[in-house]
This record gives sequence, structure tokens and C-alpha cells, in this order.
Amino acid sequence: MSTKLIRIKDVMERTGLARSTIYKYISLGQFPQSIKLGTRAVAWVECEVETWIIDSIERRDESTV
Repeated sequence: MSTKLIRIKDVMERTGLARSTIYKYISLGQFPQSIKLGTRAVAWVECEVETWIIDSIERRDESTV
């Protein structure tokens, strides 16, 4: 399991989501929680974001069957 941390720019690039959408999904419990790095910095665990992407693809594929 990768424990690499990625910042919001990387999360936005990988998911194609806007910053506000990411935080909205977090508040709804539909996206991985961020980790506080300091007073103004947060990051996400890379493998959790990748898992979210894979799960989204699987949900899409299940709904088209």
C-alpha cells in the first residue's frame, strides 16, 4: 500500500474534479478525507484517491450492464 501524500492540485488533475467539488464530496462522505499537514496545508493519501477513481469506474460499469 502506497502512503505517498498528494496535494490538492494533484487530486484535481487525477480526478478531473474542481476544488469545490472535492470538498463537497468530502462533506457528503463520498470522497477520501484529507490529512492536515500544518496550519494551512492538507494532502490526501494517493492510494485512497486511486481507489476512489477505480470505484467510480466500477460503479459506472455496473450501471451500464
